[in-house]
Order: sequence, then structure tokens, then C-alpha cells
Amino acid sequence: MAIKSFKRYEKKYILSQKQYEALIPKLLEYMNPDKYCKSGNTYNIYNIYYDTKNSDVIRHSISKPFYKEKLRLRSYKIPSNSEDIVFLELKKKINGIVNKRRVSLTLKEAYDFLNLGIRPLSNDYINNQVLNEIQYYLDNNKVYPAVYIGYTRKAYFGKDDNNFRLTFDSNIISRRNDLNLESGIFGEDILGENKYLMEVKILGAIPVWFTKILSELEIYNTHFSKYGNEFMSHCLNKQNINLRGEKVC
Repeated sequence: MAIKSFKRYEKKYILSQKQYEALIPKLLEYMNPDKYCKSGNTYNIYNIYYDTKNSDVIRHSISKPFYKEKLRLRSYKIPSNSEDIVFLELKKKINGIVNKRRVSLTLKEAYDFLNLGIRPLSNDYINNQVLNEIQYYLDNNKVYPAVYIGYTRKAYFGKDDNNFRLTFDSNIISRRNDLNLESGIFGEDILGENKYLMEVKILGAIPVWFTKILSELEIYNTHFSKYGNEFMSHCLNKQNINLRGEKVC
């Protein structure tokens, strides 16, 4: 079991294929691909987001509150057995600052914790602090698997500032059935073909050289939440009726 904690600002941009192809060569003067993205490689991320039966978590999130939090189960490969490692994350956003707390567990430990309330055992103080936070969240929010969201990612780090990070997500796929990481990536595209979601992750100010490149390529900041956009698309579906004949949204 291992823990990581992240605290940073995030800004988002949606790029066309043309903008993406023009941007990457310019970035390479100032940034390096991360270790998983050498020689043009990408990697996949698989997530299950947890929410209440009435979608209270995402409803609150898209109302742009001062404080919000989400719980998700994440993997960087499709698990093939119960001992594969996954990450349970509690992502908080306070006045625009993102704080992510996560603990690595086996798939079985994660499912037992989330579905059965069986807390993983740990002798590590910091691990237990994160588990305490997640336990508190689960005790106060009756949440269930709500949506699967998976995507392909390419990431870069600043040559002079490792805290300056860019990620490019494409093929953002979601579904509301078969909510298991083991089932792999399939579902509906919520971003669109030949588009990229660029996320800027930084502890301080965005470098001047980067803002100049964005201006030159006419790339502008936008608001895009993967789960938020999936939920709004879900609500627009005219077939969005539950088994009791009630509207979900």
C-alpha cells in the first residue's frame, strides 16, 4: 500500500487536431515527455467515479462551489486479477486549488472497502490518515459506482520546472453499465473525434513562454470536467428514464 498527495492549480483547454499538431513541436523546446511517453508513446487511464443514487456529487460539482470533492477508483492498466494494483483517490478542489489524496490497494482490497465496508489494514501512519479521510467520506456519503471514464493520455514535464506539467487526453470514453475496471474501455465518446483535452497542472504561475504559444495558436482556456460533461450529456438523453418511469436528471 502506498500513498501520494498532490496540491496544484489546473487549467483546461480543448484543442483541435491542427492545434495539437502545431503545439507539440513548440513544447519540446521547453518540455520533455514523461517516462511513459517516450518515442511518441501514450498510456491509458481507467476510472470508476462514485456518486449517490441521485447524482448529488456531480450536481454539486457542476454548480461551481467553493469546495467540492469526488471519489474515484483508478487504474493504469485493465486489471486481470484481484491482486492487481489500483488507486483509490479522493480529489478535492478548494477555491480552484486541487488537492488529491490517494492510496494504492489491490483490486480486492479496493472493492472490499468500497462495496463491503471492509477497511484495508495498514501499519503506516500516513496511509491510515488517507484511509481515514476516505472512510469519513464513505460514512457521510452513500455512494455507488456511477460512471466509467477511460482515456488515452500523453504527458510532458517542464525542463526547468518539474512542477509544470501538461497532459493531453483523447478518446475519452464513458459508460454507465458494466462498472468494473476489469471490463476494459468501451462506451460513448464524450469529447469528439480528433480533439484533445489539454490540462495544465502547476503549483505557481504559468510560464510566459507558454502563454505566448497559446496566444499564437489561438488556444483559449475553457471549462471541461470529464464527469461533469458526461453527466450533462447523460441528462440530455431522451431515454434517460429509470425502471420506475422517473426522470434521472
